[in-house]
Amino acid sequence: MRNAMLALAASIALAAPAFADAHSNTIVDVATEAGSFTTLLAAAEAAGLVETLSGEGPLTVFAPTDEAFAALPEGTVEGLLEDTEALTAILTYHVVSGAVMSGDLTDGMTAATVNGAEITVSLDPVMINDANVVTADIEASNGVIHVIDSVLMPPM
Repeated sequence: MRNAMLALAASIALAAPAFADAHSNTIVDVATEAGSFTTLLAAAEAAGLVETLSGEGPLTVFAPTDEAFAALPEGTVEGLLEDTEALTAILTYHVVSGAVMSGDLTDGMTAATVNGAEITVSLDPVMINDANVVTADIEASNGVIHVIDSVLMPPM
């Protein structure tokens, strides 16, 4: 019994820092750890937005997966990586100021993005413009991530 109590106490002591670190992970840290946002993170780096997404926030990011970027027409991602202005416009269209949780959303609501253009929310099914929200409310220390299945294109 004594050994079991010592083992339990040791595991709690070792686990505490891990839980503390989970609450200090930024949007970039969480996206990196997920492993399914390598294209989004590379694009954010190319556009000089990593520091912003790692900053104080709070921010809400509608994050397209690597599969979402792969579904774009061939050459689109490469072209955007060479056109920093267009890339920045697209990426900032995926970000809203403030931490917006799924429970805060209403059907038909619109929200201004950091880009300045608005996105529209639908609830049945849950969508941002034409992108399905596949995972919602992934919390980070500086905001929240909602995973979407396609890349949002701002209005021209």
